[in-house]
Amino acid sequence: MKLLVVLVCVLAGCLAEKPRPCKSPPLLSGALTVSTQNEKLWIYAKYLYDGWGQRVRLTELGNYQNKSFTYDALLLFREAAMYEIDDKARTCKKKPLKADFHPMEIPINSTLVGQAVVGSSSGPGQGLLVNTWTGNLPGNTGKYLTTFTEFGCIPVNTMYQTQEYGWMVTGFFNNVIGLVDPQKLNPPFFCMNAEQGDEDEPVTFLSLFKE
Repeated sequence: MKLLVVLVCVLAGCLAEKPRPCKSPPLLSGALTVSTQNEKLWIYAKYLYDGWGQRVRLTELGNYQNKSFTYDALLLFREAAMYEIDDKARTCKKKPLKADFHPMEIPINSTLVGQAVVGSSSGPGQGLLVNTWTGNLPGNTGKYLTTFTEFGCIPVNTMYQTQEYGWMVTGFFNNVIGLVDPQKLNPPFFCMNAEQGDEDEPVTFLSLFKE
């Protein structure tokens, strides 16, 4: 009888938990793409993410207003500083970073849009269970729509509104838990004497994608 009750409960979905906002692992490596609604910007980048130390490294290859570019940036949020790095030329430029650190997570006040399977649910290993959430950006400047995996809380994609580009879409892939090359989250030796100029414009998040 008890077995029958448990079986009925499982079939009815009463044991299933409603998805809840979550936080990604504090150390992640992977790749991402960025594209915009007005087609001004497209980027492919490798990233390193340290949620504990609030450090991010982005190595970008992209196109902005029909012009190709490469860009390598180390963001140190606790120091409010960003390093523009050129490994080949062994040069480095330090700039003030005017941006808050936003951990990879689902904000607690987000609203669940729904749960879905990316790929197929017809067989084991053919699909990925994900949750999509929505909410308002800080200051009610727009809305966001973000998708994370149900298991592991790994980012899949994020969409949010901007005044300059319209909707900006970021897609994540090849994510690995941990840091593939942790040394890249420290300024290289040739950056040690880099001085921050008073005349430098503070870097914002969006300006990282159009240098």
